[in-house]
Amino acid sequence: MSAGSVPERRSGSVPERPSEFEIVGSTVVCDAGFLSVSRVDVRDVRSDEALVRHVVHHPGAVVVVPVDDQDRVVMVRQWRVAADRELLEVPAGKRDVDGESPEATAARELEEEIGMRAGSLQLLCEFYNSPGFCDEYTHLFLATDLVPTARAAATAEEAAMTIELVALDAVDDLVARRDVVDAKTIIGVYAARAFLRGASER
Repeated sequence: MSAGSVPERRSGSVPERPSEFEIVGSTVVCDAGFLSVSRVDVRDVRSDEALVRHVVHHPGAVVVVPVDDQDRVVMVRQWRVAADRELLEVPAGKRDVDGESPEATAARELEEEIGMRAGSLQLLCEFYNSPGFCDEYTHLFLATDLVPTARAAATAEEAAMTIELVALDAVDDLVARRDVVDAKTIIGVYAARAFLRGASER
């Protein structure tokens, strides 16, 4: 995003009601690889007051919940620098390849992280991760009909990660014990479980 431009609005979001705030300008103040930070100038329409906010810009992400034919989630345990600890998560990745669809990114991340190809990818939901300060927008998929394929880790963290199989019915205990504390994983496994149970009842 160039200096002075208005941050892009994500597609696929719910219809917006008329806003009481208007973005009137934006300037990049920090560029850090795939992330950037902008100073955003905002006008409070009600009072005409000028406000300043800062936004972290992110290319977007995909989250994939791979479920095998025994109702187990294929999860990864990997070190995360911000937490400085290993976290148990579902596969995920940035949408950092120009022109690549969310579905294609999800398929690529599955192969890179767990060495699996999905016969079916079902979009379950979309969400902003932390809209108070970041525009990261995530597409969440359920992956089923899994077939082993070559694993192609793309980062040092991916090369060091381990793969674990977790029963869908064990998720509640893992969350309660704080063994799973990653937000996208909690959203993902609950959304996948609700979808699969609903499908079995239809």
